Amino acid sequence: MTVALIAFAIVIGLVLLRVPIGIAMGVVGAIGFVILRDWRWSAGLGPAADSILDVTQNDALSVIPLFILMGMIIAQSGMAHDLYRAAYAVVGRLPGGLAMSTILACGGFSAVSGSSLATAATMSQVALPSMRKYGYDDRLSTASVAAGGTLGILIPPSIILIIYGFLTGQSIGKLFLAGILPGILGILLYLCAVAFVVWRRPEAGPAGERMTWPEVRASVLRVIPILILFVIIIGGIYGQVFTADEAAGVGAFGAIVISAFIGRFSWRGLIDALSQTVKTSVGLFLLLIGAEIFNRLITRAGLPDDLLNLVQGAGLEPFTVLALIVLIYLVLGAVFESLSMITLTVPVFAPLVASLGFFAGDVTGEMALIWFGIIVVVVTEISLITPPIGLNIFVLRSVVTDVSTATIFKGVTPFWAADIIRLAFLIALPFFSLLVPMGVWGFN
Repeated sequence: MTVALIAFAIVIGLVLLRVPIGIAMGVVGAIGFVILRDWRWSAGLGPAADSILDVTQNDALSVIPLFILMGMIIAQSGMAHDLYRAAYAVVGRLPGGLAMSTILACGGFSAVSGSSLATAATMSQVALPSMRKYGYDDRLSTASVAAGGTLGILIPPSIILIIYGFLTGQSIGKLFLAGILPGILGILLYLCAVAFVVWRRPEAGPAGERMTWPEVRASVLRVIPILILFVIIIGGIYGQVFTADEAAGVGAFGAIVISAFIGRFSWRGLIDALSQTVKTSVGLFLLLIGAEIFNRLITRAGLPDDLLNLVQGAGLEPFTVLALIVLIYLVLGAVFESLSMITLTVPVFAPLVASLGFFAGDVTGEMALIWFGIIVVVVTEISLITPPIGLNIFVLRSVVTDVSTATIFKGVTPFWAADIIRLAFLIALPFFSLLVPMGVWGFN
């Protein structure tokens, strides 16, 4: 346990020194094994080599570049504009309607891009000009984009859920289905947050222009191809027509077909999408390799078992332990980037959660780990808009240079509160997250 705690401290120190988290975990993990094996370098580096092979030869991880490619093609095709206009056609005429349109468009775009940062960066260019045109308060306009962007890591397909599934050995398909209802709940609560802001300060979000029925119909019809793609992906997984990795292939191919069908396909755009996919995928696989090496070290050092014995010895109730874990995540989320936080902590906390017996008859802990995955992702969403790190805030700040970071952080407060409400709801009612996957596969 001492070795594991020292390794954690060194990794955290390296991350604070701006060393990439994947490299930090990989180097510390490899050296840790060398130390545990009496400084025998050949024997110590064996687990590191095995970890590299395990990650690179894992067929399930093929979903990562395929889903990223799908999102990149959709972003290149300009479909985000269609989503925003369709959402505006439905709710734009309401007070705060443009901000609500932004939330709905972010939810739709994230459902097919799977990336929070891509959603925030793209929608900032699509939605902010309209909100500024109608005199929206900077706090509400920027916060709706920053908060709406967080939906990208929960609504399937989600890269974060894929990484969580790899770290815990859980079904990516079940995790995707478990994210549907909490994702919809997040959208609804964000809409309530916008309504609350304009109720208190009507001048913050004036109503937009009312569109004619032909304009509404035309706007909605333009997003039908995107909706069809989402239904094919999730419906295929739900109906067990294909697996998650097959769904990723269908999604990437479908995105190319749709972009060609609507007349927005270009070879230059495809090449750019492929280039961005390679760059992003390489970074994620480097992170996963480092995480796998480090996870083997802390497992070999016995930290998960020691932590379980410590909790059992203290006689803590399972939900008390979960509350402490969530509190740790909220604190870490204020200073750590989301992927760093997940890859560093999930291998430690997941075995503990699986062993605490949250669900009667859940012998393998599968139900608990699927539910815990959703909790972790929601907490990660909160971290994306929590100071002082708040990655979505800084992505938005790089696009909107004339709005201060403090202004954006003030604006996201109602959305942050909405996320806390959702988190409490999901913890209090675990089966809400499990309804869809239970209806398809069942557990145990």
